[in-house]
Amino acid sequence: MSVSFQLPLCNSLKENSSEVVQPFLMGCGTKEPKITQLCLAAIQRLMSHEVVSEAAAGNIINMLWQLMENGLEELKLLQTVLVLLTTNTVVHDEVLSKAIVLCFRLHFTKDNITNNTAAATVRQVVTVVFERMVAEDERFKGIVEQPPPVQGNTNRRSVSTLRPSAKDAYMLFQDLCQLVNADAPYWLVGMTEMTRTFGLELLESVLNDFPGVFLQHQEFSFLLKERVCPLVIKLFSPNIKFRQGSSSAASPAPVEKPYFPICMRLLRVVSVLIKHFYSLLVTECEIFLSLLVKFLDGEKPQWLRAVAVESVHRLCVQPHLLRSFCQSYDMKQHSTKVFRDIVNALGSFIQSLFIVPNTGNTAAVSAPAGTGGISGNLTTQAAFEYRGTWIPLMTVSVQGSAKATYLEMLDKVEPPSIPEGYAMSVAFSALLDLVRGITTMIERELAVEEEAAAEFREWNNSSINSIIVCISVSGAHLVWEEMVSACWCGLLAALSLLLDASTDETATENILKAELTMASLCGRLGLVTPRDAFITAICKASLPPHYALTVLSSNAANLSSKAYSIQGQSVQIISPSSESHQQVVAVGQPLTAQPQGTVVLTAKNIQCMRTLLNLAHCHGAVLGTSWQLVLATLQHLVWILGLKPGVGGALKPGRAVEGPSTVLTTAVMTDLPVISNILSRLFESSQYLDDVSLHHLINALCSLSLEAMEMAYGNNKEPSLFAVAKLLETGLVNMDRIEILWRPLTGHLLEVCQHPNSRMREWGAEALTALIKAGLAYKHDPPLAQNQRLQLLLLNPLKELSNVLHADIRQKQLESVLQILQSQGDSLGPGWPLVLGVIGAIRNDQGESLIRTAFQCLQLVVTDFLPTMPCTCLQIVVDVAGSFGLQNQELNISLTSIGLLWNISDYFFQRGEVITQELEREEEALQKQAQEKGETLNRPFHPAPPFDCLWLCLYAKLGELCVDPRPAVRKSAGQTLFSTIAAHGTLLQQPTWHIVVWKVLFHLLDCVRTSSTTADKEKIESGGGNILIHHSRDTAEKQWAETWVLTLAGVARIFNTRRYLLQQLGDFFEAWEVLLNHIQSAALSKNNEVSLAALKSFQEILQIVTPVKDSDKAGDALAAMGVPPVLIDPLSASGPGRPLVRSDSLVERLTRYNGAEMQAPPPGEESALEDSALWWSAWNTWYRTGTDSTRPPSGPTEKLSFIPSQPFLTALIQIFPALYQHIKANFSMEDLKKLGVILHGAVSVPISSDASPFILPSYTEAVLTSLQEAVLTALDVLQKAICVGPENLQVMYPAIFEQLLLFVEFSCKPPQYGRMETKHVANAKYNQAEWVALNYVPFAERSLEVVVDLYHKTACHKAVINEKVLQNIIKTLRMPLGLKYACPSESTWKLAVSSLLKVLSIGLPVARQHASSGRFDTMWPELANAFEDFLFTKSTPPDNLSIQEFQKNEAIDVEVVQLISTEILPFANFIPKDFVGQIMAMLNKGSIHSQSPSFTEAEIDVRMREEFSKVCFETLLQFSFSNKVSTPQEGYISRMALSVLLKRSQDVLRRYVEDERLSGRCPLPRQQVTEIIFVLKAISTLMDSLKKTQPENVDGNTWAQVIALYPTLVECITCSSSEVSSALKEALGPFKDFMQPPVSRVQNGES
Repeated sequence: MSVSFQLPLCNSLKENSSEVVQPFLMGCGTKEPKITQLCLAAIQRLMSHEVVSEAAAGNIINMLWQLMENGLEELKLLQTVLVLLTTNTVVHDEVLSKAIVLCFRLHFTKDNITNNTAAATVRQVVTVVFERMVAEDERFKGIVEQPPPVQGNTNRRSVSTLRPSAKDAYMLFQDLCQLVNADAPYWLVGMTEMTRTFGLELLESVLNDFPGVFLQHQEFSFLLKERVCPLVIKLFSPNIKFRQGSSSAASPAPVEKPYFPICMRLLRVVSVLIKHFYSLLVTECEIFLSLLVKFLDGEKPQWLRAVAVESVHRLCVQPHLLRSFCQSYDMKQHSTKVFRDIVNALGSFIQSLFIVPNTGNTAAVSAPAGTGGISGNLTTQAAFEYRGTWIPLMTVSVQGSAKATYLEMLDKVEPPSIPEGYAMSVAFSALLDLVRGITTMIERELAVEEEAAAEFREWNNSSINSIIVCISVSGAHLVWEEMVSACWCGLLAALSLLLDASTDETATENILKAELTMASLCGRLGLVTPRDAFITAICKASLPPHYALTVLSSNAANLSSKAYSIQGQSVQIISPSSESHQQVVAVGQPLTAQPQGTVVLTAKNIQCMRTLLNLAHCHGAVLGTSWQLVLATLQHLVWILGLKPGVGGALKPGRAVEGPSTVLTTAVMTDLPVISNILSRLFESSQYLDDVSLHHLINALCSLSLEAMEMAYGNNKEPSLFAVAKLLETGLVNMDRIEILWRPLTGHLLEVCQHPNSRMREWGAEALTALIKAGLAYKHDPPLAQNQRLQLLLLNPLKELSNVLHADIRQKQLESVLQILQSQGDSLGPGWPLVLGVIGAIRNDQGESLIRTAFQCLQLVVTDFLPTMPCTCLQIVVDVAGSFGLQNQELNISLTSIGLLWNISDYFFQRGEVITQELEREEEALQKQAQEKGETLNRPFHPAPPFDCLWLCLYAKLGELCVDPRPAVRKSAGQTLFSTIAAHGTLLQQPTWHIVVWKVLFHLLDCVRTSSTTADKEKIESGGGNILIHHSRDTAEKQWAETWVLTLAGVARIFNTRRYLLQQLGDFFEAWEVLLNHIQSAALSKNNEVSLAALKSFQEILQIVTPVKDSDKAGDALAAMGVPPVLIDPLSASGPGRPLVRSDSLVERLTRYNGAEMQAPPPGEESALEDSALWWSAWNTWYRTGTDSTRPPSGPTEKLSFIPSQPFLTALIQIFPALYQHIKANFSMEDLKKLGVILHGAVSVPISSDASPFILPSYTEAVLTSLQEAVLTALDVLQKAICVGPENLQVMYPAIFEQLLLFVEFSCKPPQYGRMETKHVANAKYNQAEWVALNYVPFAERSLEVVVDLYHKTACHKAVINEKVLQNIIKTLRMPLGLKYACPSESTWKLAVSSLLKVLSIGLPVARQHASSGRFDTMWPELANAFEDFLFTKSTPPDNLSIQEFQKNEAIDVEVVQLISTEILPFANFIPKDFVGQIMAMLNKGSIHSQSPSFTEAEIDVRMREEFSKVCFETLLQFSFSNKVSTPQEGYISRMALSVLLKRSQDVLRRYVEDERLSGRCPLPRQQVTEIIFVLKAISTLMDSLKKTQPENVDGNTWAQVIALYPTLVECITCSSSEVSSALKEALGPFKDFMQPPVSRVQNGES
C-alpha cells in the first residue's frame, strides 16, 4: 500500500476505523494461519498510521484475545498489542487491562520463545502505561487541581481523583501487588496464572523507572506504603527465619526454605525502594535495612550473604543516602542506629569470612590451585590471608559503582555457587566506596562552608559574624560528626583486619588511603578519638608485628575497650597477626627498652610508613595531639632502618655502632633517601601549619623526646635522636615565628642537655645551640636590634645551659658563645648581660678545658668588645673576670684574668668621661623608676656615684682575689689592687675614698688576717715532683704570711701616700685606729715574716721612713691636692666626739708644729698635719704590740711554738725613739714603766739555735746584738730628753737607772723567758731546734758603763738621791762581785769592781753630805755586804788561772781595801757605827787568810793572797791603833777584832802541833801547812805594827794575848816542814823586844 495518505484522509479513516478494521478482524477470525498473518499485518499498518479509534481498538483487542485463547500466532499477537499500545493512547481502562492480561497469558504458554517475548512485551506495556501517565501529568502541569477529597481506607474511592492515564497506571500497579501477594487482581481480569518472580521484576522496574509518579501522587504513595512494603516484608520472612544447618525435622513446623530468585528480586526491590522512596518510607526502610543487615549473618546461606552484600554495596555508593539514614535513624532517640549497623555488619561480615572458613569451600584453607602449593612463593593474584585463611581478591566493580553479579542473575532458579573471595571482594569494595563517598561528600561541603566563612569574614571583618556563620552550619556539622562517630569503629575494625591480611600492594594502598582519608576527616571535624584510632592503625601497620610501642598499645587498649556488638555478635578490633607472607625488606634493632634481638620490616611496613609520612605531610594541620603517635612510629621506623641525624637535623642513612646491626635489601636501600627526604620535607612543611598545629607538633616531638630520654637512662645504648633532630629542623624552618614556639622548644632541649647519656645530651646541645645561632643570625622583622625582648628570649636558653652539670654540654655552650661573639658580637646590645653570665658561670668542678674555652670568650670580650657593650655591663665584665681569677682549676688562667682586670681598669681610665656620662644617664632612669615604684635604688656601694661604683666593684673583686687559696693568685691580685688604686685612685671622688678604705682595704685586711691566723701549718709536699717549694713557703701558713705582708704594706702605703686626702674624710682617726689594730695583730702574729713586715708598715705610716713627696714646695703640694693654700679646715667635717677635731686653721696648726721642739718638717707637707691623738694612738699600739710580743709564755714549754725573732724585736724597739719624739710632751712615768717592761721583755727573748750563728757574735767577742743596741739607744734617747727637758722630767732618772740595773744583772743571771729552758750558747747544737740564751755579758757590761756614766751626771739630782739610786747600784753590783770567778765572763766582775769604785768615788761624798737626811742609811749595810761578798768570794778561781792573772786579781782586791782605807775609814764619824764595825770585822777576816784547798805546792806562796792579807791587816791595825778613834765603840771593835785574830792564831798553832805529833812520819795535808805558815806571817806583821804604834793606843789585853802566843810558837819548833820553820823564825824574831825586866811588864799589864 504505497499510496501516501493525506491528513484529511487519516482523520476520516480514524473516524471510520471500526468499519475499516472490521474485514481484517474477520479475516483473523478464520483462524487460517496465512490469512491471520496478513490481517494482523494490515491492522498493524493501520495502527502505525494512528488511524484506529477507541472503539476499533477495543474490537481489535477482543479479536486478539480470541486468537490467544486458540493459541494462534502468539508472537504476532504480542507484536500487535505492542504496536497498538505504543503508537497511540486510545486504549484505556478495561480494554487496556484486557490487552495487558493477554500479554501475561501468553507469557505462561508452553513455548519458551513465546514466553520470553511475552515477558518482554509485558515489561514494555507496563512501561507504556506509566509513560502515558507521566505525559498526562506533563500536559496538566500548569493547571491547578482541586484538592482531592480526604481519602478513606479503601483504594477504590481514591481512584476517582485520578486522571485517565493515571487511573490505568494505578489499577495496573495495584493489581501487580495483588498478584505478587497471590491475591486476585481487581483490574486485570482474566489472569490465569502468575509467577512471583516476574511480578517482583515488574514492580521493581516500575518503581525504578517512574519514581516521580509515586512521589507526586498521594494515591501512589499510599499504594507504596500500604501494599508494596508489607508485601516485601511478608516475602522476606523465610529468609529471616532460616538458619543454615538447622534441620527441618527438628523444628515443629517445616521452615520454608529461602528461595534464591524471590529473595534476590526482593533485595532488588528493596534497593529501589530505599534509593527512590526513602523519604516516604522512613519507617519501612528502617525495617528493610535491618533485614539487610541480618542477611549478612554468617548463619545465612552463602548466596544470600552474597546478594545481601551486593545490596549493601549499592547503598554504600550513595553517600547522600547514607547521610539521610544517619539523620533519620542514628541521630534520633529510640531509633535503631541503622547507619552504624550497616557499617558494623560489613565489618563483622569481613571478619566472619576470615574466622569461619567458607562452608564447602575447603580451598580457603589449603592454598588455592594457582599458588603452587604452600611453598610460600608469591602469587600474582591479589588476595587476603589471615591466620591460614586465604581469600583471593577479584575485581568486582569499578570504583564508585556497585555493579552486582548475583543481583542480576534473574534467569537462575537454583542458588548459584559463589566463587571463593567474591563476597570478600564485594564487601571490600563496599567499604572503600563507603569511605570514599562519605569523606568526599563531607570534605566538599566543608570546603564550601569554609569558603563562605572566609568571604563572610572578609566582608564583615569581625569575629562576631564568623560566630554566626558557625552557628548556621553547625547543623551540618552535627550530621557529619554523627556519621563519622557511627561508622568509625566498624570501619577501623574491618580496615585494620584487611590491612593486616592484605597481600596485594594495590589493595594495601587502597586500605591505607581509606584509613588516611578517615583520619584526616576526623581531624578536620575535631573528632579526636577516631582520628587517633585510625592513625594508630596506620602506625601499627608500619611497625613490625607485636612491636612493643607503648603509645600505640595504650591507644589500642582504649579502643578495644570500645568493643561493640551487632545483634549479639561482637566485633573486636583484631590485632595484626604475625604470620603474614610478606616480603621482608629490612632487619633492624628495635628501639625499645627490652633488648629484643632484631625485628623485620616488610614491604608493607614501608608502604604504611609512606602513608604515615603522607598523612603527616598533607594533613599535619589536623593531627593535633596525634602527632605524638605519628612521630613515635616514625621514630621507631627511622631507628630500625638505621637513619641517623646529620647537620641541621636531617636524617641520613647511617650505621648504628652496636648490635647485630641492620640488614637492608636493595629494594629498601633505594627507598631510604626518598624516605629521609620526605621526612625532612615533612618538617619543612611545618612552616605552613597554623600556630596551634605547630604547637601540637612541637609538643609531640617533646614528649617523644622525653620517652627517648627515659629509655636512654641507665644504659649506654645508642639513644634515639629522632625527636631532638626534628625539633631542630622544625625550629629552623619556623624562624619567622620563632617566638611562639621558642619556650617549649628550648625548654625541652634544655632537659635533653641534662641527660646522663652523652650522645643524647650532645644532640640536645647541638640542637639548642644551632637554634640559638640561627635565631640570632636570622633577619627578623623588626630586626633584633630593635626587638630587645626577642633577643633576650633567644639568648636565654644559652644562659640556662649554665645550670647543666655535664662538661660536654658546657663546652658546646661556650663554643657557641665564642661563635656568637665572633659573628654577632657587635650587635649583642642588651644581650650582653646574658652572654657574660654564660661566660662567667664557671665552677671549679668543671675541668680545665671548659674553663679555658670560657676564658677565651672573656679575653675576646675584653680585647674587642668593651667599647661596644652598654656601660652598665662593665660591672658584669669585672665580676666575670674576677670569677675566672677565683676558679682553682687552672692557675695560669687565674693569673691572666688578674691581668685582664688591670686592662679593664685601664679601659675605665681612658674612657672615664664617656662611661661616666652613660652610667649617669642610666642611673637617672633607674632612679626615676625606683621613685615611681616607691623603692630605693638598690645597687652595690650605692651612695657613691656610678662610675666610682664601677671602680669599687673592680677593687672589691681584686680584694676577693687577694684572699684566694693560691699564693700566686693572691700575690698577683694584691699587686694589681694596690697598683690600680695608686694609678687611678685620683679619679675617685673624695667620699668614695671612704668606701675604699672601709669596704675594700680594711675588709681585705680582715679577711687576710683571718685566713692567715687559721692557715694550715702542715708542710706542703713539692707539687708533683717538678715544682720545688722554697722552705720559707712550704706551708700554707707561710704562704699566707706573704699575702699578709703584701696586703698590710699596700694599705700602709696608701695611707702614707694619700694621707692628706684621707685626713679630710672625717673619720680618719677611726681608720687610723683600725689600721694600727691591723698592724698590731700582724706584728703579734706567730710568724716572723709577718710581724717584721707589720713593723715596717708601722714605720711607714709613722713616716719614719719618709715617703716620696709629690712635690717639694708646700704650695705645690696643696695645689696638687686641689686645696687652695688659703685658710682651710680639713677636719671640720668630722663628727662629734672625735679627738681630732680642731677648728683652728691649717696655717695656724702648721706654725704651731713648726714651733715645736722636734725637727718639724717645712710647712705644707703632709707630715705637718699630724696630730697628737694619732701619735698617742700609735704609741698605744706600739705598747700593746711590745707587751704582747715580749711577754714570756706562762705554760709548760713543750707547747711553745713561737718566740719573736730578733730582727722583729729590734725593729720594734727602733720605732720607739722616733715615736717618742712626738709624744714626749706628755710622756709620763707610767709610760716609762710600760716601756721598761717591754725593753726588759725584748732583751729576755732567746733565739733559736739555727738562727744564732747569724745573730750572735762568737761568744768571746764582746759585741752587742742590734736589738741590745736598740734597747740602749731607746734609753739613751730618753735620758737625753730628760736631761734637756724641764725639771719635772727628772723624776724619771731613777726609773732609767732601775731599768739599766736590771740589764746589768743579766751578766750573772741571764733573764728567764717563761719556764723555758735555754741552752747556753756554747752548748747549743745548731742543727737542732733549740733555744739559745744570748750572751748577755756585753750588754750587761755596756749597761753598767751607761749606769756609771749616767750616775756621774746625776748623782746630785734630788730624785736620784731620794730614790736611793746609789744603794740600788751597789745592790746590783753585789751579784757579779759576789760571784766573781763564778761569773759567766771574767770581764764582768772586773768591770763591776771598777764601776763600783767609780760610783763610790762620786757617791760617797754625796752620801756623807746627806748623812743626816737618812736617805743613805740603808745603803751602808748593802755596801758592807758587797765588799764582803767580793773580797771573800765563795767561788774558786778556775784551775787554769795563771800566776800573773792571779796577781792581777789580787791587785784588784787590794785596790778595794785601799778604797776603804782612804774613802771610808777616815770619815768614820759620818758613817754608821755598825757599818764601821762590819768593815773592821771584814778587814780582820781578810788578815787571817783561809786559802782554798786546791793549790799546788809551787803556787802556794802566790795563791795565799799574802799581799791582800797584809794590806787588810795593816789597814785593820792602822785603824785599830790610830788615835783617831772617835768613839770608844770603834776602838772596841778594832780591839775585839784583834783579840779574835790572836785567839785564832793560838788555836791554829796548837792544832798544828797536835796533828804533827800524831801524824808521825806522814806529812800533814798541804792546806794545814799553808794555814800555819800564814798564821806565822800574820804574827810577824802584828809585831811590826805594834812596834810602830804609840803604846797608849794599844790595849793591855792585846799585849797579854800576844805574849801568850810565845810558848805555843816554841812548841812548833819540832815541825819537820822547812817552810814552817822559816816562817817560824820570822815570827819568833820580833819577840826579842818583849824581853825586858818583869816589873815593867807587870805594871804594864796591870795598867
